[in-house]
Amino acid sequence: MQNEASKEPGEGRIERIDPRFLTTLRDHVHRTLRTAILSGRFAPDERVNERQLAEQLGVSTTPIKEALRQLETEGLVETLPRRGVLIRFNASWAEEMILARAALESMIAHLAAKRIEKDEIQKLQEIVTRMANATEHGIADDLISLNETFHEQIHIASRCQYLSRMIERQQFYDGSIRRVIHSDPLECDKALAEHTSIAAAIISNDSDKAERVMRDHVVRSGETYLNIVFKKKEDI
Repeated sequence: MQNEASKEPGEGRIERIDPRFLTTLRDHVHRTLRTAILSGRFAPDERVNERQLAEQLGVSTTPIKEALRQLETEGLVETLPRRGVLIRFNASWAEEMILARAALESMIAHLAAKRIEKDEIQKLQEIVTRMANATEHGIADDLISLNETFHEQIHIASRCQYLSRMIERQQFYDGSIRRVIHSDPLECDKALAEHTSIAAAIISNDSDKAERVMRDHVVRSGETYLNIVFKKKEDI
């Protein structure tokens, strides 16, 4: 047993910092504003005021300015002379994000079907079983978490690095939107059937089918997102 004399100064008296708190304030502000924009809480072409945003978030204008500059590089806002910062995210932009995500996810599924290993097959099957149980009992929070786990497991099985990094920029759902989607029993049943089909194609090494059903799933769920955020009914 380690004696008191051999302990490092302060050891055992303070807890390690949770890694979640290691991100900068700018990152927190950027994530908060990005989520709000992608959830449709700001209207397209709406002018946003840095000082008002700072007051609402309880921060200075410095992290607001930094976050807005980052959002501008992503194309979600635009700074115009004498007009200030305008929201550029709209239904058309969202459609492009959905289609980009569908293309990336479908290719990742294609490669996962070729590269998946035995232990990963079991993990994917277990996730689908848990999804079926959560769907049957209507547990929205579990479904939200399991949906993310399902796609992460496919990314792992695909051995993709470049594509997985690219897809990070196509994440546009936040918790509130997911909760609305997963509160609809019909939507949950559709999602379960699609996830089951995707898993089956990957497990059976049917790369073409895995690619097709994954793309169809992402596009259809994207249409649901558009209907919620923009009340858009047209097909993509």
